[in-house]
Amino acid sequence: MSKKEEEEIIRIAKKMDKMAQKKNGSGALDLLKELKNMPMTLELLQSTRIGMSVNAIRKQSTDEEVTSLAKSLIKSWKKLLDEPGGGGGGGGGGGDKVPEEKKKDPPIPTTSSSQNSPEPREESSSSSNFGESGDVPTNTLITTFPRAPSTSDSVRIKCREMLSSALQAGNDYIAIGADCDELGAQIEECIFQEFKNTDMKYKNRVRSRIANLKDVKNPNLRRNVLCGNVAPDRMAQMTAEEMASDELKEMRKNLTKEAIREHQMARTGGTQTDLFVCGKCKKKNCTYTQVQTRSADEPMTTFVFCNECGNRWKFC
Repeated sequence: MSKKEEEEIIRIAKKMDKMAQKKNGSGALDLLKELKNMPMTLELLQSTRIGMSVNAIRKQSTDEEVTSLAKSLIKSWKKLLDEPGGGGGGGGGGGDKVPEEKKKDPPIPTTSSSQNSPEPREESSSSSNFGESGDVPTNTLITTFPRAPSTSDSVRIKCREMLSSALQAGNDYIAIGADCDELGAQIEECIFQEFKNTDMKYKNRVRSRIANLKDVKNPNLRRNVLCGNVAPDRMAQMTAEEMASDELKEMRKNLTKEAIREHQMARTGGTQTDLFVCGKCKKKNCTYTQVQTRSADEPMTTFVFCNECGNRWKFC
């Protein structure tokens, strides 16, 4: 990789970023044409983050020629993700032609919703959006985890599409080099193999994966899945607590500690009695404390705590 080429691409990227921030695409076409004539490698894409800048211009520009050229560049750069070792290619369109569309899934059956084809899934290209990304390692998971078999079930196909879309929520998959379509299919396959059908439990499991992957407050979960730190079978089975962000986990931990502390205080600070009946569990295993909450000539207020179910109430 030439240092001069890298510096030139970084220069163009900075100009495009300023254009995108000011929402002024004047001169973007000339910059895109410069990029088209530059040799591009996967290493350059990752070190300069030029894909993010081009995508930002594409999104905010109203000039059809600018958006068309930006899409063309992104499409040609996508090929580098599939080349062994991130081989280089021209910025504009060198190399073999990229297929115009993926092969379609088999026709949707009218029989059982749990039908599953044993044929191997067709290779699918990475998604076309380049966007924001953190510094994360190149993905190796897709090549090591077994490819998901294709399916003709309409519910499963839709779930795979939604999972793939959730994995692309932060646009950081491009620097990682992850195949979101295949990764989404692998997660769905693991969920389906657990339930063996597409009932409500299956759908709820898929929905919870999608919601957590798209959570803007918890980007690390999505990045860990894309990088392979969390395997598809693990992602398919994680609990809500396990998928939560570090901030939420810490909050839950503190709440749990507080609840335990209050429970212990109620048990140790009061007096054991069987004179009260819990309104919830109907048990008589209670503890009570008395506090003077009103004037001195008024009787004390009795607070009762059920040792069985944790119910609390006030007895006047």
